[in-house]
Amino acid sequence: MGRKKITTTIYITPEQNQKLKLLNDKTKVPISEYIRQGIDIVLQKNSGNLPGQLSLLDAEGISPTKGEKSP
Repeated sequence: MGRKKITTTIYITPEQNQKLKLLNDKTKVPISEYIRQGIDIVLQKNSGNLPGQLSLLDAEGISPTKGEKSP
């Protein structure tokens, strides 16, 4: 059995809804799974804005993206 999920409400455009339904009809993958995958992509892309452990470079004041000391 998969991980526990919570219920939430989202608003999508009619075009997004239509495309998701077409995708579901063709692949038989639930629309909710595509939405979860999209959320995972956004979270990964913005992971630098989420709290978490500092990397070793962060702890030394070095920007991991630029390789230079932070002010």
